[in-house]
Amino acid sequence: MTSPAAPEPIVIDCDPGQDDAIALLLAVASPELELLAVTTVAGNVPLAHTSANARRVLELAGRSDVPVYAGCDRPLVREPVTAEHVHGETGLDGAGLPPPSTDLAEGHAVHRLIALLLERPGDAAAVTLCPIGPLTNIAMALRIAPDIASRIRRIVLMGGAMGQGNVTPSAEFNIFADPHAAAIVFRCGVPIVMHGLDVTRQALVTRERLEAIAALDSDVSRAVVGMLEFYGSRHLARGQGMPLHDPCAVAYLVAPQLFEGRDCHVVVETEGRHTLGRTVVDWRGGGDDPNATVITELDDEAFFALLLERLATLPA
Repeated sequence: MTSPAAPEPIVIDCDPGQDDAIALLLAVASPELELLAVTTVAGNVPLAHTSANARRVLELAGRSDVPVYAGCDRPLVREPVTAEHVHGETGLDGAGLPPPSTDLAEGHAVHRLIALLLERPGDAAAVTLCPIGPLTNIAMALRIAPDIASRIRRIVLMGGAMGQGNVTPSAEFNIFADPHAAAIVFRCGVPIVMHGLDVTRQALVTRERLEAIAALDSDVSRAVVGMLEFYGSRHLARGQGMPLHDPCAVAYLVAPQLFEGRDCHVVVETEGRHTLGRTVVDWRGGGDDPNATVITELDDEAFFALLLERLATLPA
């Protein structure tokens, strides 16, 4: 009899954000994953909110044992960019969650991430990083301690786009918010799996799918529905589905068979007046060697079946 695979140790780096929150819920509900820590970064809203939101979500899921470390409060070079117009003033508007009752774990996220990677014994214990916000913390860790790259199994991220951006015509928000950090990460030599807008815009929450989540009738499902009603209000009002960007990266860790993509060379534009934050993907190949697997296709029915199944396992 084949022994079940050991859970994959991961760290989620995030800027919650309603879609980050759902990604966290999917992660803690998935036995395939061992969530070692959550690190937070400024992005959708300032760091104080993202750090509180991560703890609020973990408490909702009954996982306040997972440490949350606050990280960088601004991008490496550019001025901060936030998205309260999408996520609300707190970043989790609509959730109806109380303030966190747990404290932040001690230490800066960058330093704790370095320590976590270096302290784990043996190559078999290499950790997967799952950044679903701006890449500031990851880039800082790689610059301070380049030797951690050999201790990272892979980086499975949400960010970028080959097609239309969502914050400018060229750029997706997470990369645009700190393009210089993203450039460092894509050059670091660690295997990268990129979930950009080309695939995440296929993960659409329709009214029917929202009603299926509501039918779970739990504290978690009520918070998720509230978040999505707020986050997706513009889409739902037009009878459209709302994209669930960040959960795609976590779902890939759990069920990679739901996704398709191609190994490509990706560079990040850090200077263009109209193209700052653009992820330039060599989809044709033939140029520089690939540095990322760029995901472009998703089985959306299976994705939402997975999400619904896992949300149903969380505390009522």
